Amino acid sequence: MTLVIRTARPEEYDLIGELTVAVYLKDDLINPASTYFNILRDAADRGDMAELIVAELAGEIVGSVAYCPPDSPYAELAAPDEAEFRMLAVRDAVRGRGIGGALIQECIDRAKSSGFTGIRLSTQRNMQAAHRIYERIGFERTPDRDWSPLPGVNLITYFLNL
Repeated sequence: MTLVIRTARPEEYDLIGELTVAVYLKDDLINPASTYFNILRDAADRGDMAELIVAELAGEIVGSVAYCPPDSPYAELAAPDEAEFRMLAVRDAVRGRGIGGALIQECIDRAKSSGFTGIRLSTQRNMQAAHRIYERIGFERTPDRDWSPLPGVNLITYFLNL
């Protein structure tokens, strides 16, 4: 089966929002009562305010990520010459097939083609499988940029120099 990485289409936004929420809930990364729950579900906003990218396998959307240039409202940490990505989600049934890495590589390629010097991300401490992917690709921890968007939510950060 061929993996296709592409920009999401508006008619797919609801499906992408539900996929993202389902992945975060299954992996116990979010509480349904959290205000972030509705942000994850709102893929249409990501599609309008960032670049929403999907992974399609055998005609089915199995993953997504929001690529955020520095002028995107979704960019939280990126300097003016850096990009960022957020809300990476891959359906559990297809993990281990390189889909997360392919979505990340698309973000890297977009950042390079835009002339950015690097790409950043924030992640939860308990997302160890994702951390291994980031490190395998070449991202390095940047503890000096770790931050807390809300009380009790402590995010760690990574950076890839392009």
